[in-house]
Amino acid sequence: MTSNLYEAAYQCIMCCDVNNKLELTSKYEKLWKSDDLGLHDNSAAVKIINPGRPVKPELVTPDKLPRRGMGTPQGRIILMHAIAHIEFNALNLAWDAVYRFRDLPREYYSDWIRVAREEARHFSMIRAWLEQHGSFYGEYAAHDGLWHMAIQTMDDSLIRMALIPRVFEARGLDVTPDMIKGLANHGAYEVAEILQQIYEDEIGHVHIGSSWFEFLCEQRKIKSDVTFQEILREYQPVFIKNKLNKPARRQAGFSDSELTMIENIT
Repeated sequence: MTSNLYEAAYQCIMCCDVNNKLELTSKYEKLWKSDDLGLHDNSAAVKIINPGRPVKPELVTPDKLPRRGMGTPQGRIILMHAIAHIEFNALNLAWDAVYRFRDLPREYYSDWIRVAREEARHFSMIRAWLEQHGSFYGEYAAHDGLWHMAIQTMDDSLIRMALIPRVFEARGLDVTPDMIKGLANHGAYEVAEILQQIYEDEIGHVHIGSSWFEFLCEQRKIKSDVTFQEILREYQPVFIKNKLNKPARRQAGFSDSELTMIENIT
């Protein structure tokens, strides 16, 4: 254990054992809340190419992933395994947002520690469901696209806030409601309820990204909507061809001008 938040975050990121990573997340969140973790560290954040993760799942290119589905028990297991992997990556990403970006307000770290705690809870819920249905996290192959974006955005907190919460995580706000409806239509109510809980939390996570993106733009005296557009042009993330969930995105901090701009891109 450590009394330094940045070291605590690094330990959480680099821990390979899933149970230990979840336990460390819980312990360090409690220590932060009780003011037992400090922010004083003169060392610079190191580049993390490979965060801590178990040997399985095997990481493959997206075209080699198993086919997900909602209409069969096996398809739902593969779907939930894929979402478990997203949540596991999101846990590492939340801690990386804490570890990597220094000299920000205390509220910034509180927000991302909260995200880490909630991502850990999401992962735990899905893992428990998988195990109840004869599967386990690591049974199926997965891909590493989210962490590749973490590597691309490690040098600038503003770009990190623009792209990971407001692009990659925000995709879930668009697609999850239809997934929930589809699962319910197939009688998979337990899975639908899990995804509903995750969806509601993810609105808050994207809002945290939006808030700190706005903060950093104000700090640098630049316009947030123009800056967001410039970042999208530079990094050219692939947008899913899906109707935007405008009410959820507005809740998560998107302006109408940003929504129009994203629609024009897609």
